[in-house]
Amino acid sequence: MRRISLLGPGTFSEESALHFLGEQPHELVPFKLISEVFQAVVSGRADLAVIPIENTLEGSVSQHLDWLVHEVDLPIQAEWVYPITMNLLGPARPLEGGAQEREARLARVRKVLSHPVALGQCRQFLRTRLPQAEVEPVGTTAEGARQVRERSGEEGLAAIGSRSAAKLYGLELLAEHIEDHPDNATRFVLVGPQPLSLRGTGRPKTSLLITLPADFPGALHQVLSAFARGQVNLVRIESRPTRKKLGNYFFFIDVEAPLSSEPMPAVLAEIESLGCSVRVLGSYLSHGV
Repeated sequence: MRRISLLGPGTFSEESALHFLGEQPHELVPFKLISEVFQAVVSGRADLAVIPIENTLEGSVSQHLDWLVHEVDLPIQAEWVYPITMNLLGPARPLEGGAQEREARLARVRKVLSHPVALGQCRQFLRTRLPQAEVEPVGTTAEGARQVRERSGEEGLAAIGSRSAAKLYGLELLAEHIEDHPDNATRFVLVGPQPLSLRGTGRPKTSLLITLPADFPGALHQVLSAFARGQVNLVRIESRPTRKKLGNYFFFIDVEAPLSSEPMPAVLAEIESLGCSVRVLGSYLSHGV
């Protein structure tokens, strides 16, 4: 049975993992901090880790990408895109007045707890429906829900999170679908030394980390031209600092091709001939709902 570390319990990481793992035998090992999720695989306490790396509204989760680059050497084994529905969660109390009482309860919210990325996905709701409330970032959406339950003596607390978190911690849905855009989704990767096939079909992808040579005018243009000549489709490119010198960057590049496909060896050889460093982060299947 595979042991899979993730943020949880009651998080979107857990919810999405359960959806894509299906009936495969597995044991979910939840942690509060993303560092613990990674280290569980490194230390052997888990076989694989579920890592959220990008959101439709908030973009890349930089801290998690930096862990993949600087702290661990764990290949990407699979990827999935999961739709995210945000909800405002509050202490469970009888609602006798229907919609009118629900609005009154929203007006009494003074503090909203959630992960910073989740808070960022609900800016419009917070600004228009809860202008009186301050936000308090916490480690995970589920941690925000847990604290609302534990801090029951503190009036006006609410959390932003999943339906599963509401069920886990005995909270009530004060408002549903509060994300700023209906097509909100998060991209998760499964990382670790062991491959794992997910149910359903997926699209082949390869993730690369490319470092350009110093003092090479037009190096990025040459790199992108190599992919174009090989007719390899780029679906994502993003820069992150190397942490070695101001102005030096890595480039995360995702392509719609397996590493074993015919053009890839020649394309990567051409890029390396320019003096670039190429690290393969993973060649895997990408799944969506």
